[in-house]
Amino acid sequence: MEGLNILILLVIAVVVTLYKGIKIVPQGEEWVVEKLGKFSRTLQPGLNLIIPYIDNVRQRISTRDIIMDIPQQEVITMDNAVILTNAIAFVRVTDPKAALYGVEDFRLAITNLIMTTLRSIIGEMKLDEALSNREMIKARLKENIIDDVADWGVTVKSVEIQDINPSGSMQASMERQAAAERERRAIETTAEGNKNAAILEARGKLEAAKLEAEAQIALANASASAIEMIADAVKDKELPAMFLLGDRYINTLEKMSHSPNAKFVVYPADIQGAIKGMLGSVFK
Repeated sequence: MEGLNILILLVIAVVVTLYKGIKIVPQGEEWVVEKLGKFSRTLQPGLNLIIPYIDNVRQRISTRDIIMDIPQQEVITMDNAVILTNAIAFVRVTDPKAALYGVEDFRLAITNLIMTTLRSIIGEMKLDEALSNREMIKARLKENIIDDVADWGVTVKSVEIQDINPSGSMQASMERQAAAERERRAIETTAEGNKNAAILEARGKLEAAKLEAEAQIALANASASAIEMIADAVKDKELPAMFLLGDRYINTLEKMSHSPNAKFVVYPADIQGAIKGMLGSVFK
């Protein structure tokens, strides 16, 4: 009976030993093995044998692409604007030994490195530049972190900027600024229109004044010619002028009589005598 117990214990020991000595690594992983607490080797995918009780699998490292979501953070730009930004990184472990022993937690280290580098890059830019140069920020971010990450046995495949937007208070301020800018442009447009209208009106008045002056000159010349012709005909100096004055007065009375507001027409009491005198002078 005692021998049977010993046999069972031996069988269990063999099974445990084989279990500890035979390792099957799945595809997409590499296992870091330590010998008595010191790095020994890295197990590749497939069947691997290690020395039981001496070799120990310290860490199972995934060699597939790792998706790292970088938390959103507030960043202050060069012109003191506050924006909210976050990112996503695609990395792959290419050296499991460096990833395990080069840094305490490579995921946490990469996350913090990307966050600090992103703050530094955006802090050197103005708000408009940061909002409109996402590709440039992405390129600079990858360039700045790639060497540090390589020391940890990790390769950066890509870094994408997910969101980069002004903070809530900054958006409200930008909306007020845009509204003020639109109002200013509207006022300038209205003022420009009023100025152009005033210029056109002034030019119109100037042209009208010039035409009126030319008409007065032409009328004066015509009156002078008429007086001269009448004077030559009647051989009298005063009569032609009186005749023209009377003719203009009669024309004025005619225009007044056509006005819708005209109810009475007033004319000099001696107009008949004046006309008779002129006619008498003509037929002497």
